[in-house]
Amino acid sequence: MEKTWAVNARPDENEIKALSEAIPCSPLVATLLLQRGVTTAGEANAFFFPTLDMLHDPFLMKDMDKAVDRIDRAIANGEKVMLYGDYDVDGTTSVALLYKHFKGKFANPSYYIPKRYTEGSGLSTIAIDKAVKEHVSLIIVADCGVKSIEQVAYAKEKNVDVIICDHHTTGDTLPEAVAVLNPRRNDCGYPYKWLSGCGVSFKLAQAYDRRHGIPGEKLHELLDLVCVSIASDIVPVTGENRILAHFGLECLNSNPSLGLRTIIESAGVKELSITNIVARVGPKINAAGRVESGDKSVELLIAEEVRVARRVAASLDTFNDRRKKLDHDVTAEAVEALNASAASRGKATVLYNPGWHGGVIGIVALRLLEHYYRPTMILTDSDDLVIGSARSVEGYDLYEAVSRCSEYLENYGGHKYAVGLTLKRENLDAFRSAFQRVVAETIPAELTRPQISIDARANLEEITPELYNMLQLFAPFGPDNTAPVFLSEGVSNFGSRQVGRHKEHLQLVVVDDARVHSCDESRARVYTDRGGIAFGMGHLFTRVNNGEVFDICYTLQKNDVSRKENDIQMLVRDIRFKEDQ
Repeated sequence: MEKTWAVNARPDENEIKALSEAIPCSPLVATLLLQRGVTTAGEANAFFFPTLDMLHDPFLMKDMDKAVDRIDRAIANGEKVMLYGDYDVDGTTSVALLYKHFKGKFANPSYYIPKRYTEGSGLSTIAIDKAVKEHVSLIIVADCGVKSIEQVAYAKEKNVDVIICDHHTTGDTLPEAVAVLNPRRNDCGYPYKWLSGCGVSFKLAQAYDRRHGIPGEKLHELLDLVCVSIASDIVPVTGENRILAHFGLECLNSNPSLGLRTIIESAGVKELSITNIVARVGPKINAAGRVESGDKSVELLIAEEVRVARRVAASLDTFNDRRKKLDHDVTAEAVEALNASAASRGKATVLYNPGWHGGVIGIVALRLLEHYYRPTMILTDSDDLVIGSARSVEGYDLYEAVSRCSEYLENYGGHKYAVGLTLKRENLDAFRSAFQRVVAETIPAELTRPQISIDARANLEEITPELYNMLQLFAPFGPDNTAPVFLSEGVSNFGSRQVGRHKEHLQLVVVDDARVHSCDESRARVYTDRGGIAFGMGHLFTRVNNGEVFDICYTLQKNDVSRKENDIQMLVRDIRFKEDQ
């Protein structure tokens, strides 16, 4: 599918010059900093070298004082406390963090992860009944609960207090909990709005420690859990999240907790980044909640014995293998159904099959989104209801679109790019029609094609190991702080070739001035060549080799195959030939 190239506006030249001289750095690096809101040498120093002292005061969050007061009372009175979290990575890491932090303070805390298919998302009445039976008087809910109005009211009737730590979009009315910690509350003045659910739980633990004068070092050991949640829940890696992820990655790569270390070893990852947490670590944690019970994930994340950790990690590997097969099978069926229906021609994809496994419908929605590039919703049966999971293209507010169809829904929640929902079967057709109509009416044409956001134009001579090393200070990379994408225009072949078993990839060597093809070899040496890899673009070799001039957009990476020290290469995102423009 053809991609739209969107080149970011270049900052004011005077600002680029001033910042590049103040740091000092190249104009290209100054451009990237200014695009990220960094305008002075002091701000650049804070951006490049964050510290934990930069984290916001947790008591700036609405209701934080109430939450800590209630926890103090529970500890003083020896009350039984239940830690409740959603069944995904964010929820299970949240529960694990709270359990590890409060284990020596609460009297025998328990934890509870709802069953995806029988209890759904949000606070479960089944869990409340279990709490009552076990004489629990306080439930701390993590990564969900902000829409559990009826369930919190039910808990209140049963004399069970609730503290909610959530980060999802709120409704017009909040549950009548003791405290609702959510930076996205309309009445919350917390400076950073995009914490993960585990991030909110971390702020609760931080507030407790600050109230009691407990040094932060022990709590900082739990940042590995926060980092895994930030990566897996696809929240912006900006502001406070970037600081938490920075130190969380340090912890993960030097001294992770036993449970996470066991997962990392099982995944065979040498050095963790946000990207490979998403690809290799998160799915293993998620698998338990998708095919059986998220309790297993928490059990591993809080494990203190190697024997226990290895046993539970083996179970997660088994669950993940089952998840992969379900993912493959349901995706194949969904693609077949889509290609055979009129839905393939619409602005949104909505597919329903009562036999599909609910644990993978979110993954399948993402797979179809990546291939067909339009808002995608996959639905299946769960007991007497239909459940759905939806994913959106970049820039389109899926949560708002679903909200406009809420009259047909029993429940829904999520954020701009991912939504989960439940509805009655008799409302399925009406909801599907309404949702497809809303998307067709509201999605801008420019969002119907995949877009590559390009940070800056660059001459090939600017692409150096020194630039690459400077860019590492921009990490950790993730949503809203992606690895910089560069555009080099008017390049031509200087020794490219096809590679791969089926010659499906293109190993590029290019220069950015066609005069290198002159017979004057001394003239050619003036121009710098740069190498890169273009995966899946081997079919373009003939045009490249024939001397056509083209533009490339790319990120930079180390060339691990090269024998040269500090060799870097371009990871090509797309190619455009001048003749086609």
